[in-house]
Amino acid sequence: MLFASPSAHHAAITFGVDEAGRGPLAGPVVAGAVWLGGARIAGLDDSKKLSASRRSHLEGEIKTRCHWAVGVVEPAEIDRINILAATMLAMTLAVAALEAQLVAAQLKAPDIVLIDGNLTPHGRAAGWCWPARAIVGGDALEPCISAASIIAKQHRDRLMTDLAALHPHYGWERNAGYGTAEHRAALIRHGACAQHRRSFAPVAMVLAGEGV
Repeated sequence: MLFASPSAHHAAITFGVDEAGRGPLAGPVVAGAVWLGGARIAGLDDSKKLSASRRSHLEGEIKTRCHWAVGVVEPAEIDRINILAATMLAMTLAVAALEAQLVAAQLKAPDIVLIDGNLTPHGRAAGWCWPARAIVGGDALEPCISAASIIAKQHRDRLMTDLAALHPHYGWERNAGYGTAEHRAALIRHGACAQHRRSFAPVAMVLAGEGV
């Protein structure tokens, strides 16, 4: 169930946005978008600073009490447009999905979208049409971005666990597709699969027969 505060029709609407999975060698990049809607959730922080159990608890609170959405861009698209453009696209998809929820609830579009990092999708993703501000370290500073960070990471981790069952050689349930020693060794031994990002140098080297 989604929650909106009684004053939501009158208060400024601020979305928080963050991504998970820019750096891995495999799997999608995922963006989360959250509107807290007046909910005060204790303990929000950068998802990377939280324990797995704490992230799971907070994810449940966010999903119960707030409006949220995710945007997912798959490896083939990452290879086609590059990881920066794919990240901007994932953010755009997440914000569009979240805005659609607000429209369905007869609320207005966001007044501002706060994004973790130093770039916004403005001019970098064709569908981006919202006022935005980038905040370096925003996932530890702005509760709405912290919430988006948690949503994005939890969603991507589940996707990678599911993909690990289909591609068991790489240890994705442990490394989430990042280029750990385990993952790189498996790449050399088993080669790349459809979920690997072929535009990333370690994968490209394996495909070229050069190892990693």
